[in-house]
Amino acid sequence: MHEGAKAVANTGLLVAAIRADESRRPDRLFTDPFAERLAGEAGHRLLAEAVAEAGDRPTRQIVVRTRFWDEALLRATQSVRQVVILAAGMDARAFRLPWPAGTTVYELDQPEVIAAKAAALEGEQPSCTRVAIGADLTGDWTDSLRSNGFDTRQPTAWLIEGLLQYLDEAAVGTVFARVDALSTPGSVLLYDIVGKTLLDAQLLAAVRQSMARNGAPWLFGTDQPGELAERHGWSAVVTDVAEPGNAWGRWFAPAVPLDVPGVPRGYFVEATK
Repeated sequence: MHEGAKAVANTGLLVAAIRADESRRPDRLFTDPFAERLAGEAGHRLLAEAVAEAGDRPTRQIVVRTRFWDEALLRATQSVRQVVILAAGMDARAFRLPWPAGTTVYELDQPEVIAAKAAALEGEQPSCTRVAIGADLTGDWTDSLRSNGFDTRQPTAWLIEGLLQYLDEAAVGTVFARVDALSTPGSVLLYDIVGKTLLDAQLLAAVRQSMARNGAPWLFGTDQPGELAERHGWSAVVTDVAEPGNAWGRWFAPAVPLDVPGVPRGYFVEATK
């Protein structure tokens, strides 16, 4: 694994540590009983360093998005039984969510990440049919997905969580084109985006400096997040992260209507084909 890929993979350990901390709170938004072992000492060290450099506000976004995507995936699988999580990292949803009977969850990530996760969760049984695939997501991963049983004739729920900011604009476009090519009508695409205004804002400077120093710079942001799916004919619903963040008591600023320009935001997008 080259250094840049390793640095991005390390963010999975960081996210697991944040989920482990949230799971210990009496007012927790979710419970992830696997996060502690998935994070390990390395994940908690990365979290301590990140909070020391940039404060705890960025961790709140990860807590909110975890709950948001938990709920969105369970809604989607009321009618869809095929789920793909791109850059799954140390995500434990295949083990901890109450999936409907007959659900298959495909997890794609670098082979080294898949192997580390398997070691951490040895002996645990998923709550769905889980198919873990080691693949280079910077290359063409579509053949690997199809060869592992993915059915292009069935609608799919896709989750792209915490990935797109690490890609350049061309790579982001390629990901969406590949997802669209594999998706039949009725499919659902879930993804989060850093707004361009937020990406360029001074309030994010410490986070960006920290990520760049760790070899995982943030490269991509847009304030037209729905357009990434809409250009392929999908219908998109965009939510400002601050909306559920405030509703769940985890945010640090009031939500501002989406039609107000120039506001630093993160976005959740739920798109349907």
